Amino acid sequence: MSEKIFQWQMTELDKPFQLVASNLPELKEGEALVKIAGCGVCHTDISFWHNGVQTKHVLPLTLGHEISGTVIAGGPAWIRKNVIIPAVLPCGECDLCKNGRSNICRHQLMPGNDFHGGFASHIIVPSRFLCHVPDSVLKKYSLEELSVIADAISTPYQVVKKSELTAGDFAIVIGVGGVGIYGAQIAKIFGAKVLALDISDEKLAIAKENGIDATLNIKGLDTKTIKEKVKEFARELKAPKVGWKIFEISGTKAGQDLAFNLITFASTLSVVGFTMDKLELRLSNLMAFDAKLIGTWGCKPELYPQVVELVANGNLKIDRFVQTFPMSQINEIFTNTLRHKYTKRAVLVPDFNQS
Repeated sequence: MSEKIFQWQMTELDKPFQLVASNLPELKEGEALVKIAGCGVCHTDISFWHNGVQTKHVLPLTLGHEISGTVIAGGPAWIRKNVIIPAVLPCGECDLCKNGRSNICRHQLMPGNDFHGGFASHIIVPSRFLCHVPDSVLKKYSLEELSVIADAISTPYQVVKKSELTAGDFAIVIGVGGVGIYGAQIAKIFGAKVLALDISDEKLAIAKENGIDATLNIKGLDTKTIKEKVKEFARELKAPKVGWKIFEISGTKAGQDLAFNLITFASTLSVVGFTMDKLELRLSNLMAFDAKLIGTWGCKPELYPQVVELVANGNLKIDRFVQTFPMSQINEIFTNTLRHKYTKRAVLVPDFNQS
């Protein structure tokens, strides 16, 4: 086993990451040492690095919470197992955990926020909620590709379940980028008639090629025009006129404003994307339409096996939406991600000493 851990650390806001080598600390009871296969670049990482969103751990800090890898030390039951590390690691003992809300456990630990994360060669994490990756899944995808399960797939999976979406519902997904494309697919798997909205023809084409019922490029369109076009699509798809399930995944002020304005009778609006921007809303719309507005944070670990099963049985595709890069290119990848140069989720693969 390597005696060193190599980490790409954020030392200052909006500054290049620095490669740091240090001795591996001793494992505590209940911890596992995971050799990292891949770590996805998430909008949250960009928010920490560029937008000034504060991390709970003081800098310097290794970011990255979308992690897959292989356990090489820790409890005997986990040794040599391939795993996904949940982006939210709860305590498992508090009232929230015991009442099915472990994803918002107040004692939770998030890699790359509460402690050093996945842009590294190895990571030490609590082993209790690791998600085992069966060999059957690895026949379809590489372990590094599967890192996106940790957040980009599991987060929309949880929110689709929370929205109480059922077969035949009309699902409107705003933003079909690295997270939204999975949200659209999952809504379709659950039996919804899905309309994808975005400002990128390329992203919308990918959504259409992967079974999404209808797409609309909303670039340059005002809210009134978009609402009328959405109603037209609902009629064409023979979808319900009410009870729409709206998923805001763009993480933009414009996307959130549009999502709220699409609320109709008995709608459920799920806010998945994150932005620091504020917007002005008439909350009385929720009352008038008897609608629901819900948020979501990560995904509770107990749902991860269900997500893995969706991938294992071939219902949910990954490879079309993932692009791997050497982790040594982290500074270039973060800059390009910030500038929206990728249409696929960037996954960084360690390319330094991993003996």
